[in-house]
Amino acid sequence: MTETTHMTKRNGFRQGSGTDTRTNPMRLLKFLFVAAAAVIGPLASAPAQAQLRVEVEGRNFAPVRIAVPEFDASGGGAADAARQIGEIIRQDLAGSAVFEIVDKASFIEKDLDISLTPRFPDWTVIDAKALVVGNVVVDANNNMTVQFRLYDVFGGQQQFATQYTVPTPLNWRRLAHKVADDIYAQLTGDAGYFDSRIVFVAESGPPTERKRRLAIMDQDGYSPEFLLGSKSSIITPRFSPSSQTIIYGSYEADPRNPRATLLRTYLYEIETGRVEVLAEGAGSSSYAARFSPDGRYVALSREVRGNSDIYVLELARRLPPRQLTTSPAIDTSPSFSPDGQMIVFVSDRGSGPQLYIMRVDGSPMSCPTGGTDNACRITFGDGQYTTPVWSPRGDWIAFTNQDSAGFYIGVIHPDGTAERRLTKSYQDEGPTWSPNGRVIAFAREAGPGAGPKLWSIDVTGRNLHRIPTPTDASDPAWSPILK
Repeated sequence: MTETTHMTKRNGFRQGSGTDTRTNPMRLLKFLFVAAAAVIGPLASAPAQAQLRVEVEGRNFAPVRIAVPEFDASGGGAADAARQIGEIIRQDLAGSAVFEIVDKASFIEKDLDISLTPRFPDWTVIDAKALVVGNVVVDANNNMTVQFRLYDVFGGQQQFATQYTVPTPLNWRRLAHKVADDIYAQLTGDAGYFDSRIVFVAESGPPTERKRRLAIMDQDGYSPEFLLGSKSSIITPRFSPSSQTIIYGSYEADPRNPRATLLRTYLYEIETGRVEVLAEGAGSSSYAARFSPDGRYVALSREVRGNSDIYVLELARRLPPRQLTTSPAIDTSPSFSPDGQMIVFVSDRGSGPQLYIMRVDGSPMSCPTGGTDNACRITFGDGQYTTPVWSPRGDWIAFTNQDSAGFYIGVIHPDGTAERRLTKSYQDEGPTWSPNGRVIAFAREAGPGAGPKLWSIDVTGRNLHRIPTPTDASDPAWSPILK
């Protein structure tokens, strides 16, 4: 159940090979790079402006053609790891909106050696703009080292080179994501997002007995697993941007009245398994919580006697949460700006649910449409605007809109300009941003009773594709890049 559905019900607002659920999340958290540096050769000596760069937006956009031949291998198990690492790198890059993978069948130069300069004319003739050459070495102590070089083919020069060493070949999947992130960053100028995870609500069972369990997986749908045992009433999980901590809502039996249901907000630490109730108040329900960019604060909605307002809680001191809004309207679904100084939220104080922005300290501000107010409205379109989330880059706010045709995902600048629709379906809701602010994941239900699935789309509206999950899935929330 997403924030959109929760708001509607409470307030009247209208895997393929990745199905192994036995993977321990600690395996991902304890992944240690014992070396990572540009050590296998100097970086390209040409100035930055001469390096190959992908134009990721605008009329002149065209996916850059990149060739990723098989990596060389030496040592026990290295050949299999090299094959899989190359495949993951190709899948990561092809899954973004900015790369086109050159078919290996078209390669003219074969058996590339990382210590030798490639024959650039053999790659220009097949229109490969970029080339990746690498190898995998497993030593006698079972340490695995991956080296690679990135070449600007038409410039005839090496653009980037580095290596990673990890203490066990079992980490080959994360290592491949790290290499793909390096390539993405070098060719786009933006940080990568492949070495990250998505927490979501795994849904199963009939509509009248729907189970909603907390689950987590790699961003490409691999290594999914359930968290929190059999707990099955989870809504709106959100990742901390600064730690492996998740905040979520859960419907629980009220200990003071077993016949009643209480909506609680919890903190869950993945590394320790510790769970605690957050900001619970007598006679109130807290929900739709999100972390501040530094992870020190949480903004949430608190409903008291039928009225919902925005509150901010400091996690370290756990003082009573500070109330930000005092409107008799329903104020909910807060999301911080990347600098932590602003909050976007939903309010029906105008003509139905619309998006508003305000300062975190609640002080008056100049509104984009003119005048001064403590909260400024930024959407004026048809339908109901819900689940806003500020991009990590600060340039866009993603949202869900429900109009007469259904639900869709849209984006808008924080000043209320350039609003546009990205998706169109029976029900698309609950957007979440990739760590680099380039991709949006969301839940889609293709039709009545179809069950929600996870999808992603580039912020430009290109590259819509399904993210595999072992069950129906909703409420995705992207993690920061793993450390």
